[in-house]
Amino acid sequence: MLNFRWHRHSCFEVSNDVSVVMDPHDGSSIGVAQPSAKGDIILVSHDHYDHNATRVVEMPSSKVIRATGQHEAKGVKIAGIRTYHDDANGAKRGEITVFKFEVDGIIFCHMGDTGHVIDDETAAKIGKVDILMLPVGGTFTLDAAGAWETVKKLKPKVAVPMHYRIPGLSLMIQTAEPFTKLARSGGCEIENMGNEVELEKDDLPEKTEVWIFSP
Repeated sequence: MLNFRWHRHSCFEVSNDVSVVMDPHDGSSIGVAQPSAKGDIILVSHDHYDHNATRVVEMPSSKVIRATGQHEAKGVKIAGIRTYHDDANGAKRGEITVFKFEVDGIIFCHMGDTGHVIDDETAAKIGKVDILMLPVGGTFTLDAAGAWETVKKLKPKVAVPMHYRIPGLSLMIQTAEPFTKLARSGGCEIENMGNEVELEKDDLPEKTEVWIFSP
């Protein structure tokens, strides 16, 4: 049994014996509450202030990973795959590291601020995904349409929207509603999950669902 929690914006935590925290922010800089997690492993998709506040979730023993390639920390194998923060191969906003890792038999993928629909080569590098965390708010990242195309490419069991407008957020981006509307029209069930869920591999749906976490 593991715990999967959203700490608002693009920050998530997966924990059992080991805690993996992804893209921490400091809260105040973007107008929302600070993450309450501490990470044994901290994954940083890119060095922008709303994704790289490692000091908020770091412990002396924490392992911080930012790079592409193959990594192992605290017994967890992690793959970093390159994408871009825009639709111009990074010319506007730079590169992103997408992270894929497995905990308790569940394969997680966090897409950071990916700003383009991935090509087939990148999709093949990512491979099988159980739970996909992907931006949907547009402006700086994938918008609703691009996020939905990405879900169709990767075919996760669960798609979890992130990096969208929530109460208090100072970034001028879209809400999750345009994405959930597309997902619903594409046959996906939309499930409201609170802000955390305990789960095992057997709890995952057979057909792709969208899980909406509460701020």
